[in-house]
Amino acid sequence: MFEGMTEQQAREEILKMTEAYCDRFHNQKKKFQKGDRIAYASRVYDKEEMKNLVDSALEFWLTSGRYTEEFEREFAKYLGVSYCSLVNSGSSANLAAFMALTSPLLGEKRVKRGDEVITVAAGFPTTVAPMIQYGAVPVFLDVTIPQANIDVRQLENALSDKTKAVMLAHTLGNPFDLAAVKKFCDQHGLWLVEDNCDALGSEYQINGETKLTGTIGDIGTSSFYPPHHMTMGEGGAVYTNNPLLHKLIRSFRDWGRDCVCPSGTDNRCGHRFDKQYGELPLGYDHKYVYSHFGYNLKATDMQAAVGCAQLKKFPSFVEKRRHNFEHLKTALSDCTDWLILPEACPNSKPSWFGFLITCKEGTDRNQMVQYLEAKGIQTRMLFAGNLTRHPCFDEMRKTGSGYRIVGTLEETDRIMNHSFWVGVYPGMTDEMLDYMADVIRKAC
Repeated sequence: MFEGMTEQQAREEILKMTEAYCDRFHNQKKKFQKGDRIAYASRVYDKEEMKNLVDSALEFWLTSGRYTEEFEREFAKYLGVSYCSLVNSGSSANLAAFMALTSPLLGEKRVKRGDEVITVAAGFPTTVAPMIQYGAVPVFLDVTIPQANIDVRQLENALSDKTKAVMLAHTLGNPFDLAAVKKFCDQHGLWLVEDNCDALGSEYQINGETKLTGTIGDIGTSSFYPPHHMTMGEGGAVYTNNPLLHKLIRSFRDWGRDCVCPSGTDNRCGHRFDKQYGELPLGYDHKYVYSHFGYNLKATDMQAAVGCAQLKKFPSFVEKRRHNFEHLKTALSDCTDWLILPEACPNSKPSWFGFLITCKEGTDRNQMVQYLEAKGIQTRMLFAGNLTRHPCFDEMRKTGSGYRIVGTLEETDRIMNHSFWVGVYPGMTDEMLDYMADVIRKAC
């Protein structure tokens, strides 16, 4: 069928057919009917994502390439930061962000084994996993309800001479008290890592300036897993304004190597064969010099291609999430005798990932969740609930070592026992939200 065509003409024909295929088989929307399954999250995409994906596949570069460079450039521009590194998942983003803080190049500020990092137990495990895997000590603080974010009143109590960093997630898109946490970190010379995987597009006003979450601390991370604010299937990003941290993030992402040349590029610096590193011979190929014990956390260009199309739509996704959240909260305003509804952190404008509900005394969370699921409404727990109660902590609980708890985790346990959440993703319609509210009201 490509007889007489140039390669470019054949590619254009394939991409035209891809658009038609997507319109015919992927974008046929069925009108919502009561009882239809309402997922807590879903992909929102059209022919542009599919066209980019096929375009990248036809190039068959496979590893990171031109779409990766485009995404890193445009995503950094959206966030208003200097540097962005694309990785293969949000969990890998957290890993690269934390490991960058362990580099000897940071001198006295580096996180060493046995040093402490302040965090919370009410969240997703991969915010904490890199600390434990490296040998640092997570120090868990309680959260407050209804925001489900760190109780900043406990920060000073958590401080010790081993504290080196604070690493926290913005829960379900709701920013934690960044003003208090940033002030605490600045006063004590601590690193601040914002796990922004559930909060992309959230805004926070600090020092009279409105900023996007993930850009206020030293490092921010994002996830592009399908349920998140935007997707590339799997994928994540690490971003910073600090050039040294950026260099370290790239090193840990790219096998731990010292060289900064991207895939497929050689000798960008012009000194590939004329320097001496460690105890290697003079002139040893810089592309194979390793300054850290790193990983291969790169994403593929096919993932980045999808992300480039998603990023163009992203502002509209944020507005739709905000609309859906407010619509659902208004519809449930008469349920406050039974339920605690979510509230935004002061000075913030969240890009909501989900709608967190905490059952009051006398309202059984498990019965309510089962009722909603039976009516076609997908629910989720607030991730780990209390991470320290999971089997992965069994050995540490027995020995009483490897982590520290400051005060009690009373509200964290309350979330574990009494909270759940439902979705507000951009593909939801007002009819779906009204049905959800009606079912929740009946469950009460």
